[in-house]
Amino acid sequence: MSEVEDKTAALLAQLWQKNRPIVEERLATLDQAATAAASGGLNGDLRKEAAQAAHKLAGALGMYGYEEGTNIAREIDALLSSDVPGVAHLAELTARLRVAVFP
Repeated sequence: MSEVEDKTAALLAQLWQKNRPIVEERLATLDQAATAAASGGLNGDLRKEAAQAAHKLAGALGMYGYEEGTNIAREIDALLSSDVPGVAHLAELTARLRVAVFP
């Protein structure tokens, strides 16, 4: 790696460590929505909050090199933002997202 690439990688690593708690909070919101969906209790407010969390994750994860995480977060965002009432596979998507970000 060049010196510039090394500095960029170091800065991204620092930024990741700073923002990791926010990523974990957003994943927790998705976990909460998945649990609610599994029990049939995913209400409009939680669904909206989870969609926003997924949208923000989709935008941020790519910057840190988590391309698969970005793609999964986009899928979750689309699912939660749609008018489709059933979100049965939300738990599966959320689990896949967690593994993609924190292997």
